[in-house]
Amino acid sequence: MLIHSATPRVWTPEDVAFAREFGERARAAIARREAERDAARKRDELQRLTDSLTVLVSFVDRDFRYQLNNRGYADWFGPDAASLIGRSVVEVLGDEAFAKARPHMERALAGETVTFEDFLPYAGARGRHVRADYIPRHDDTGVIDGFYAVVSDISGRKEAELRQQALVEIGDAMRDLADPACLAARAAEVLGRFLKADRVGYATVDTVAETIHVEQDWVSDRARSIAGTLRLRDWGDFIDDMKTGAILRVDDVRGDPRAEGAIESLEDAACRAFINVPVLEGGDLVGMVFVNQADARVWSDHEVELVRQVATRIRTEVERARATQALKALNATLEERVAERTAELMHAEEALRQSQKMEAIGQLTGGIAHDFNNLLAGISGSLELIEKRMAEGRLAGMDRYIQAAQGASRRAATLTQRLLAFSRRQTLDPRPTDVNRLVLGMEDLIRRSVGPDVRVRIDAAPDLWTTRIDASQLENALLNLCINSRDAMAPNGGDLTIRTWNATLDAAEARSRDLPPGDYVKLSVADTGSGMTPDVVAKAFDPFFTTKPIGHGTGLGLSMIHGFMRQSGGQVRIETEPGQGTTLTLALPRWQGVADPAEAPEAEADADAGQGETVLVIDDEETVRMLVVEVLEDAGYAVLQAADGPAGLAILNSDARIDLLVSDVGLPGGMNGRQVADAARVARPDLKVLFITGYAENAVVAGDTLEPGMAVMTKPFQVSALGARIREMIEG
Repeated sequence: MLIHSATPRVWTPEDVAFAREFGERARAAIARREAERDAARKRDELQRLTDSLTVLVSFVDRDFRYQLNNRGYADWFGPDAASLIGRSVVEVLGDEAFAKARPHMERALAGETVTFEDFLPYAGARGRHVRADYIPRHDDTGVIDGFYAVVSDISGRKEAELRQQALVEIGDAMRDLADPACLAARAAEVLGRFLKADRVGYATVDTVAETIHVEQDWVSDRARSIAGTLRLRDWGDFIDDMKTGAILRVDDVRGDPRAEGAIESLEDAACRAFINVPVLEGGDLVGMVFVNQADARVWSDHEVELVRQVATRIRTEVERARATQALKALNATLEERVAERTAELMHAEEALRQSQKMEAIGQLTGGIAHDFNNLLAGISGSLELIEKRMAEGRLAGMDRYIQAAQGASRRAATLTQRLLAFSRRQTLDPRPTDVNRLVLGMEDLIRRSVGPDVRVRIDAAPDLWTTRIDASQLENALLNLCINSRDAMAPNGGDLTIRTWNATLDAAEARSRDLPPGDYVKLSVADTGSGMTPDVVAKAFDPFFTTKPIGHGTGLGLSMIHGFMRQSGGQVRIETEPGQGTTLTLALPRWQGVADPAEAPEAEADADAGQGETVLVIDDEETVRMLVVEVLEDAGYAVLQAADGPAGLAILNSDARIDLLVSDVGLPGGMNGRQVADAARVARPDLKVLFITGYAENAVVAGDTLEPGMAVMTKPFQVSALGARIREMIEG
């Protein structure tokens, strides 16, 4: 500051003091003015900066009044941000929102920087999920004079998280459900809880009849179920828009012209506000998911999107469930058809196996008939000589004729039993088997089958291992191979060699033979016949392939043997050259154990004498019945007899004492032996029964089991064995 005087002047101390004070005050005023301009400039810069932000920024003083607000406040609370300056926070936010935010504000005024997330239900504005940061401000003296508030709208993220949470919960709820109605109902329940709605459901739509059918809906305490079939026109004209695939979002039906005439019905049904999401299939409306609210409600975009996604999920899961149900029904039907077809195939396979046996038996017929004629000639000739010598009174030397007849009858019985056992129908029954014993037991049958022109040699290895196989099927396979070899050597015959031996296959050899490595029992049939060409070998195991003329073979033999060996874990291989003969080798897996023991022959014990017991004999063959009766009477038994089932049952129903029933199985008169025995045991439960039959032993019971006190003997039998069995049963 500069002070001038136009004339000379002596400045007094007072003048200097006044000038100094004036200068100080002027300087202070200028500084204050400049500070105010600087503060205004900074405030303008801050305002411009905060206005450019997408978040809300404000400054709140210690009296909870706004001193600064950016433009975002106008978007949330209107009409402009400047109008909020000086107003209290509670006035702007509303009581409920201020109550939730105040604790965080007080912490900021206490000097703490605060961050929180919450839903704030603003008064006069849409509630929002927010993230708020409160940052305390210190004045020049270090005192907190308020706080800056930075608030961002996170409603989109929160609603997306809630929507995802709802979808996950709906997915979890529907995962283990199979019924389509239950799927939709469970999804409706979860959606209703998340939206805090009053009714949620899934409905199928008939656009022709303009009806919907609700199987099951979820309702709050303020609503009732509308399950059933409903006419859409009773609820307004909203269906016209839904047919186009449009989502209906109605905040208040009172202001919607489409609800004209139906407002009362809608409000009575707790449906003042609603969301309807159509479900389309091929562009046609087939269903919808509906959300109802009893009061007016402003639906957010996120809520509508949640309903849309749930509708898609429900439709997908319902279709999946229906497809699963249809597939299960189809599978059940398919399983039944497969079971039926499998049973048919098994029956056909058994029939083929049996036909193979019958084919082999047909091959045996000529040789067996010849053998039986020889045996019958020996029996009848011996009997004629015995009769002639007895008439002449010459009894010396008759023993040899008797022994000759008995020997021939025993050989005939053995041949018959072998044939019956071979031909009986049965399922595979693998048992530990001694292959050497089986082959040697088949020797006579094989020799008779191949005829005198074929020289049979058996080379059985000592200490042969045991294998687990169906012995009957192996006999069948062996006999068929021998018959094939005979035919290959026709008409001049040749050499047939049956060989057994032990073999161990290492990994490489087993791989080359398509077998697991390990120990095997080998059985081969080799002939010196015509051999096979490579193209015949390639087809040898095909079903119905045969090189024999029509009517002389089914082509099933090798096919059945191949299947039997595969089923038994083994293999059949062919080694042959045209003109050099053929060797077929069966590889049977070794069984670590011992073979089942051979059946012991009937003991030739003397018939124990009876002690006056009564035996009833029923047999329609008079000769057999006569012999049995005489044998028993000679042994000291009292014997009653009958020629058929009804006659025998009549005796059994009388008061006669009967200690044992001896009956043939096949009887005339409408009752077989088993039926007679069962009927008699009604009145005589302790009756002992001995069946005598010419069939294979397991054919007696015809699928049933023998009860205690029952036994079987197969014809023919020695009379001494019959007497011993009867004595054993009576005493047992």
